[in-house]
Amino acid sequence: MEKQRVERSESKDKLEDYAYVLDFMPYGHPDDKRPIHKREPLAQVVGEKYFTLLEVSIRKGKQPLVMDRVYIGKGERDVVFKIKRRLRYEDLTPAAKAELPYVIEHIIKQDEKKYVDFFNKAESITTRMHQLELLPGVGKKMMWAIIEERKKKPFESFEDIAQRVKGIQRPEKLIVSRIIHEIKNPQTKYKLFTA
Repeated sequence: MEKQRVERSESKDKLEDYAYVLDFMPYGHPDDKRPIHKREPLAQVVGEKYFTLLEVSIRKGKQPLVMDRVYIGKGERDVVFKIKRRLRYEDLTPAAKAELPYVIEHIIKQDEKKYVDFFNKAESITTRMHQLELLPGVGKKMMWAIIEERKKKPFESFEDIAQRVKGIQRPEKLIVSRIIHEIKNPQTKYKLFTA
């Protein structure tokens, strides 16, 4: 309970209500040296809103699958028993690392409008740097192409972006790459999608 309180006070307004399962460990963490009967089932999850990585304990009798959406907010939780700790990318199991890009892409597609709006509303950070340039593979030329297109008419979907901007086949992949960069580099100066 103490850890949970610490976590909540660190980022009061950046709490996650839902998360997606990256890896389920029915016998606890592989590094746990305790006998199996003393271990608790754990899962590594990524938050839906701020892509927070967490390790959670799972209620007895529950067996969440990778990509399952679970409630981790306040009050009664049906699958998650409690939030154990916040994780860094390095703390993820190999299985969780492998699933992360697919789960993030799934989250982005579930809330497509929000991420399409990023392309519509992204702005300058400094006189020399634009938010769009923080997306991997987007240089000045592509940034201006996106800006010119959105002036004509706001983008409506990822497909719309892909059709109207030359050189961007899968806009959602650019966002996935940026989110993973921010997760791997928590000290990065400009955060677009993570807390």
